[in-house]
Amino acid sequence: MVKEAVKIVAQNKKARHDYFIEETIEAGIVLSGTEVKSVRQGKLNLKESYASIVEGEVIVSGMHISPYEQGNIFNKDPLRDRKLLLHKSEINRLIGLTQQKGYTLVPVQAYLKRGMVKIELGVARGKKLYDKRDDIAARDAKREIDRKMKEQLR
Repeated sequence: MVKEAVKIVAQNKKARHDYFIEETIEAGIVLSGTEVKSVRQGKLNLKESYASIVEGEVIVSGMHISPYEQGNIFNKDPLRDRKLLLHKSEINRLIGLTQQKGYTLVPVQAYLKRGMVKIELGVARGKKLYDKRDDIAARDAKREIDRKMKEQLR
């Protein structure tokens, strides 16, 4: 079985820091031609983006795609809302999950798969400050253990 080539274009590291990602789902995204060219160049920022469900459609807001340099009049607004492509059953499941208190939809990463731009959407629950501190402490402890192991192997 041949693995599909996936080129990760952008990751939302802040989402993993600020939220517990309970579940992820792959979605296509509606883009214009110049936006696709910009994404292929890696000019995509997911840092302040979020997704919402409006009238049965999943919309990503706050995602910044820089204008394509040779795009002139065909360039769109970099921060415009973009529609995500999902099956109706997936949208209904997301509606059910996000109606629970404290859950939201956050784009985790964007990538190219078979020439198409895809967004990995995470169903997320917000972290409290002490959760973030616990994660930082665990990461520091793991780093320290790895450092000690490396020293012992020398």
